[in-house]
This record gives sequence, structure tokens and C-alpha cells, in this order.
Amino acid sequence: MKQLPNILTLGNLFCGALAVIYILHSPEYRAEFNGGEYLVTNPAPMYWASAMVVLAALFDFTDGLAARWLKLQSPFGRELDSLADMVSFGLVPGMMLFRLLRSAYMSMPDVFDVSYVNLAPALMVPCFAAYRLAKFNLDTRQSENFIGIPTPAVGLLVASFPMIIMYNPFNLAHWLQNIWVLYIIIALLCYLMVAEIPMLSLKFKSLQIKPNWARFLLVVLSLIGIPFLQFATVPFVFVCYVLLSLVAKPTTGSAAK
Repeated sequence: MKQLPNILTLGNLFCGALAVIYILHSPEYRAEFNGGEYLVTNPAPMYWASAMVVLAALFDFTDGLAARWLKLQSPFGRELDSLADMVSFGLVPGMMLFRLLRSAYMSMPDVFDVSYVNLAPALMVPCFAAYRLAKFNLDTRQSENFIGIPTPAVGLLVASFPMIIMYNPFNLAHWLQNIWVLYIIIALLCYLMVAEIPMLSLKFKSLQIKPNWARFLLVVLSLIGIPFLQFATVPFVFVCYVLLSLVAKPTTGSAAK
């Protein structure tokens, strides 16, 4: 039982590594454009990478619960958790955005003038995720709530993009295949991960309404959004999470994680 939290953390890492494999092996198909043929990444196979990110998030949630329940919280577990999060919620969303940017450029008439320099901004996501995770381990203010967007939220948001492109609720796929929209998303995510903005933690220490009203409202909005928004629920909840955090202004503690 002593190793249960670490085993769950390694489950997170395993799912992240598997997601990387799915992204790397996402097949491409040939499409005709202006009389020529081009290779285009099909977002559909990345469905499994998205599923692995969701599963990694479940492992990430349960390893903390297990550590607190068994009273096995330790510096080693904290470091291991950050290493796993770096892969599942840093590297994986960066690679997803890289592939989505590449697909967006493939639909442009000057596609052959595009270099990896145009796609490299996607790799800023894992860089900023690494910075945030290293800072989190040393920042004693983030015991009860967060400062900056936590990396699992970023990972889950980006993991929803292939599903949104596949099922296209509210024609959102059109926007996620626009290079400038993708660049803006990358810039916002990088900023939010390291911004000095207090963000809500979803840890319920009690069921009292007053200290948890923002958390309860976020849960209610999530449940309401699922049948109406489908996969668009994820970006909707992400935006609600940011706005509720700004309104609620959660306090930060002084004890280490």
C-alpha cells in the first residue's frame, strides 16, 4: 500500500507516453488542392491520444487522493507527480498543437513555403508547463489553491480539440483549423500557466456552500453543458474556470504541497 500513490502516478505517465505514440502514428491522407495533392493529418486517430490524456488526468487525481488518504505525501511523490504531469499535460498537448498547426498549414496554397519555424510555437506549451511545474514544487503559496492555470487543465483542453474537429459542434472545427486562432490559443495557455493569478483548486475540504460556491457552480455548469455542448463543453468549462477564479479570488496558503 505504501507504493500505491506512486503506482497511480506512473499510470499517469504511462498514459501520457502512450498518447505520444498515438500522436506520432496518426495517419495522413492525400487531399487534392488547386490541382495538386498534399498530405493532410487526419485528426480522427488522435482520438486515442485524447482518451489517454483523460485517463492520465484520472490517475493524476486519484494519486493525490491516495496519498492523502494513506498519509503518504512526500517530496519524492511530489517530484514524481511533476515528472508525469510534464509528459501527459505538457509534452502531449504541445505535440497535439504541433500536429494541428501542421494540418492547418496543409490547407493553405503556399504550404510548401512553410517550415518547422512556423510550427515551433506549439512547443512553447511544454516549455511553459515545465516552468510552471518546477515553480509549483517550490512555491509554498499553492497549498490550497493554484497560482496560474494547472497543467492538467491545459492538457484536457487541448485534448478536446481533435474531438471537436472530428464532430464539429457549432462549427468550431473551422476555428481550430485556423493558424492564427491556434497561435492565440498557444500564447494564452503559455501566459495563463505562469501568470500570477490565483486559480481555484477543485479540492472540497467541506460541503459548505459559502466557501465552495464557485466549485459547485463549476460542477453544475459542467453537467448542464455536456448534453448541449458535447465536446465543446471542455473549452466552455475551461473559460468558466478562469472567469470564476477571477471573480472568487481564491486565497493562497503558505504550506508546501
